[in-house]
Amino acid sequence: MSQTTPVTVDLSQAPATVVEALRRIRTVENHGCTFLDNANKPTFFSHAALYRAAEVRAQALLGLGLTRGDRVAMVLSQPQDFVITFLGALLAGVVPVPMFPPLSFGKLDAYAESAVSILEVAGARIIVTDKALSSVLWQVVPKVSTLKDLVVVESLDAGKKATGELPEITAADLAFLQFTSGSTSAPKGVMVTHKSLVANCWAIATEGMGLEVGSDVAISWLPLYHDMGLIGFVITPLMKGVDVVFIPTLSFVKRPSIWLQTLHDFKGTVTFGPNFAFALATKRASEKDLATWDLSSVRIIGSGAEPINANVMFEFVERFAQCGLKPGVPMPAYGMAEATLAMSFAAVGEDLPVLLLDAETFRREGRVVTPDDDALSLAFVSCGKPFSKHGICVIDAEGNVLGEDREGELVFSGPSLTDGYWKNPEATAEVFRTIVGGGDTIWLRTGDLGFVHDGNVFITGRSKDLIILNGRNHHPQTIEWSVAEIDGVRKGNVVAFSRPGKESEELVVVAETRADPPADLKETIIAAVADRLSLKVTDVVLLGAGQLPKTSSGKLQRRKTREQYLAGELGGEGVRTLGATGEKLTVARHLARSLLGRATHAASKVFNRPS
Repeated sequence: MSQTTPVTVDLSQAPATVVEALRRIRTVENHGCTFLDNANKPTFFSHAALYRAAEVRAQALLGLGLTRGDRVAMVLSQPQDFVITFLGALLAGVVPVPMFPPLSFGKLDAYAESAVSILEVAGARIIVTDKALSSVLWQVVPKVSTLKDLVVVESLDAGKKATGELPEITAADLAFLQFTSGSTSAPKGVMVTHKSLVANCWAIATEGMGLEVGSDVAISWLPLYHDMGLIGFVITPLMKGVDVVFIPTLSFVKRPSIWLQTLHDFKGTVTFGPNFAFALATKRASEKDLATWDLSSVRIIGSGAEPINANVMFEFVERFAQCGLKPGVPMPAYGMAEATLAMSFAAVGEDLPVLLLDAETFRREGRVVTPDDDALSLAFVSCGKPFSKHGICVIDAEGNVLGEDREGELVFSGPSLTDGYWKNPEATAEVFRTIVGGGDTIWLRTGDLGFVHDGNVFITGRSKDLIILNGRNHHPQTIEWSVAEIDGVRKGNVVAFSRPGKESEELVVVAETRADPPADLKETIIAAVADRLSLKVTDVVLLGAGQLPKTSSGKLQRRKTREQYLAGELGGEGVRTLGATGEKLTVARHLARSLLGRATHAASKVFNRPS
């Protein structure tokens, strides 16, 4: 991999398709992708070699009887296998369906059930996997009506030669299906077209990060079955022919320091991660590592995929400052699969943009105002401004557009919008729709709460009640239903939500109990959620009958439950909590105050107090 040899290919204009992006750099021999294996050994594929390998895979897929538009599921654990197979599928005109591999061999039944649901909805004809996972996935094949075969990825290179013509791909063609995670009902596959992919990836590469071939090196450990890893670090770099180094995700999980080590080894300039990854890297870095790493080449460390904790980002920068990491490298971003990937990026090189506002006014009225010196403040991180030709605004519950500095649901429009959900017109119509006073423009209803200040987007919550833990979405019903089955818990009277933690979001379970609950009920709930869902419960609150807030029709109010919990107003007599005494009473106030000192300087750049 070279950072100095010039590239003579014209990359000044956006391609029409991802296939065109790949083809226009197929003669480049001095830039490409480096894949690290589980032993940290690198294998380099120039863009020319990558194209040749993808061509071989494309012909092999067509040789299996797949035709244009057929869906092929990909369950691949190694980045090299994944990237080449994915690009091969695009060249062949078949539609890849990225799927996560089994995370442990102790919960294979649950994994198989989830896989069957996705495969059925996708109508996948073939599964491509590796030898290590094939024995697990064979049990899935007979349960999916459309599946014809399971193919081990190594067999796709048997011919080692690409012959025959490949189909012409257009901007309107479906590129791949991105299945949303954490759903409790039938999984939804987001239809990502070449048109939306190019629009989003070109905007990320140019407006968002300003990528330049020859000077930028992107580093990623992110799972490639997830949109941030796949779109952000496989497809976006192709737009500009930028070098990429891929770390196996499990290598990062086992040894988080490999992320920073790889940035040092390859003089990486751009990387991304969810909030929890920054906390993990800060905690695990040893003094020996800090003394040897040089991170001065890093210019962007993006943060997205879960709520951004300003404290975590400040601590990350402070921890690695001695390695040459610059204060302006953190770059918050906002996005979701239905918008292809990114919807807004903070500016490159600026200090972390934190906004302080009056807590009481915001919670009571949803208005953004400057706090008095003695008032309790809330701190929110700006996720920047939307790309050109795209828009983000805020609407109220009736769909009316609100002005700046008013909290409501965020909606998004522009060429990055995907085509909706695969074979699910009802869900598509619910989420992709017009808004009051917006004409015929289609907007994405994000389900996220937030506001816009000086054109910058701030995320404040999730109206869809999604719980995001360690970068993954979890619907609360999944957790609630699991807890409701436990002896002593009143069925239909369980609420699960997340709270801000020191390093990342933490899971809280609140449940009403029967008259004489078992003495070890709290421990039983924690163990059950860990066993059934592989999730850590940080706090459990047990209430007497009728103490959970509900609507007049008897529906549980999750958001109100969470608000009461954070304010210390939940329940009353009969409350039984787990954790340190008074912990839940002060968590919001404690977090706001801990941010106040650090954030004031950064916030003054975003929100200047009037004289």
